[in-house]
Order: sequence, then C-alpha cells, then structure tokens
Amino acid sequence: MTFKPLAAGLCAAAALTAGSSALAQTPAAAPAAQAAVHGPPIANMCIISVETAIGGSTVGKYVDSRMQQIVAQTNAELTGEKNAIDGDAKALDARRATLDQSTLEQQASALQVRANSLQRKAQLRDREVSATEQKAVSRIGQEMEPLIRQVYQQRNCSILFQRTAVVIANPAMDITPQVITALNAKITQFAFDRERLDQPQAATGVGGAPPIVQTPGPARPAPVKK
Repeated sequence: MTFKPLAAGLCAAAALTAGSSALAQTPAAAPAAQAAVHGPPIANMCIISVETAIGGSTVGKYVDSRMQQIVAQTNAELTGEKNAIDGDAKALDARRATLDQSTLEQQASALQVRANSLQRKAQLRDREVSATEQKAVSRIGQEMEPLIRQVYQQRNCSILFQRTAVVIANPAMDITPQVITALNAKITQFAFDRERLDQPQAATGVGGAPPIVQTPGPARPAPVKK
C-alpha cells in the first residue's frame, strides 16, 4: 500500500490505496500462452506459492478487505483536515484586501503551519498502514508455516521449491491448494486495527488485537521438525 503524501502547502489531498496490497495485487494481463505439455511429476519434489496461498485463503481475503477499510478511514481523516485548511485559505484570500500586511502574513503563516503538520501526519499514516499490513501478513505466515510442514510430510516431499524460483513445473507437484485448504480449516480471520507508531505498542498481537477467531477442526499431531 503506497501512501502519496501531501506536497508542501495547500496541495491536493494525500491518498492511500489498497490496490497495491500484497494481498490484492492483480498482475497485468499477458498474452495468452500455449499450455505447456508436462513430463511426469518428479517423485518427492514439491513446489509452493506462498503468495498464492495467502491471497487465496479465507483469512488472506479477510485481511485484504480489512486493510481496504483502514485505508478508507485514513483517507477520510486526512481529506477532512485538508479540506478545512483549503477552506480557510480561500477565506483568507477573499479578505486579503481588507487586511494589513502584518495580519495577512501572520494568518498565512498559521495556515502553512497547519499544512506542514498535516503533511507530517500523512507521512506517519503511510508508515502506519504499511506496518499494519506487514504485521497482518506476517501473522498469516506464522499460522501457515506448520501447515506447510504438515502437507510436505503428507505428500512425502523430499525438497520444496518456492514457485517464484521455478519457471515451469508440473502442477501435480504443487502443494499450494492443500496448504490453502488446511489454512482455511485453521483460521478465517483475526481482529486488528491500524498500527499506532506514535504510541507504545501493547504486546497482545496485531495492533493490540484480541486472540484470533478460529474455526473448529480435527486435532492434528505436532509436525516433526526437519
């Protein structure tokens, strides 16, 4: 998520967008390619796309939706303050001819101080939104790690490659769908709010959130460490 901060002075409002979220990236359309003809799957060799597993899971989609809400709330906050400054600037400009130079300079200076303060707040909100997303995605990764090991063992894998390191591979070696299924059975959402980087952080999870909301599932044996 990229925050476009305010330029100095009374410029257009800064805007956050969730479109660049790690959970919501949509690759540009590529020309249709002829489907590859695969050889037989290599025994005990597996691949996984961690990004696809996160983005395709129920909890990943929830985090993406929640991040969009947080971005919208942050935009509303900044836009409201920016509009107030714009309105006061227009009012001052309309009264310019009725004010002496000293008064005009004082009021213009006060407006500039407010604009600079808003710019700093916009930059802070940018960092907070980025930190929030990173922390939420990290939480999903922590929940998913033991599931990857579990599926790895169930599929009798001897080696596991990240999909981004592989050009083409037989889909039969891809364990991503099984990991998504396991992740959906383990967790569907968890509460979190925007990180507050100007305040001490409580050690209670993402943004001081309560424990995760889990869907019940069958007990699983502890994974065997490699």
